[in-house]
Amino acid sequence: MIGATGQGWYQLAELGLAFVLSGLIGFERELRQKSAGLRTYALVGIASALFMLVSKYGFTDILRAGSVVLDPSRIAAQIVSGIGFIGGGVIFMRRDVVRGLTTAASVWLTAAIGMSCGAGLLALAIATTASYFVIMLLLPRLLQRLRGRQGRTRHDIRIVYEDGRGLLRDVLVACTQAGLRIDRVSIGETSTDPDADPPPGRTLVAVEMQLSGRAMLAGLFTRLATIDGIRSMTTNDDDEGDIVA
Repeated sequence: MIGATGQGWYQLAELGLAFVLSGLIGFERELRQKSAGLRTYALVGIASALFMLVSKYGFTDILRAGSVVLDPSRIAAQIVSGIGFIGGGVIFMRRDVVRGLTTAASVWLTAAIGMSCGAGLLALAIATTASYFVIMLLLPRLLQRLRGRQGRTRHDIRIVYEDGRGLLRDVLVACTQAGLRIDRVSIGETSTDPDADPPPGRTLVAVEMQLSGRAMLAGLFTRLATIDGIRSMTTNDDDEGDIVA
């Protein structure tokens, strides 16, 4: 069975490479706590590779008849169209902030990597995976340095905390002590909490702030993490709103 057309060790190696490369991308997304993680990316990558292998070898018995002409590129086109449904499922909008664009684009890229493995373009698949990590890991650091040279950097954060404990004052003080200027503050109650339900008799309040300054958010979140009653802290610096705590 292994020796059958299209089912040799080379094709199994292509599937294995698609699994490894897509799994690496999924692992990076998993570490950053995105909506699509290791399992989703691994499935997208290996499924795309299998689609390509089927388009290349799955119809050899029909072609032997000599009266059928197939266009394998049609399978690749259908994968590109179909993967849009998965990518669209991870994009959502909260108020005026669109989230999930990077995750959707990375799912789309993973499908292309899987297709490259299935098509036998292994060097291109490996190079594209390496490019992904350059884009996701190195470019943000370069942008941060460029922003630091240009001047003050703006940050949008969202903090959910227990109402009635005077925590807003502590939050504002922490922002000032971290070296950040508060440009805008918006406060509203929230009935849901991504981490836990509020204690009996208490409600949760969400405050959204726009901060500016040369300081990094890591120092601010370290200070906020020591304040009892803060349930979650989120930043919109990344287009998907990385959950920091």
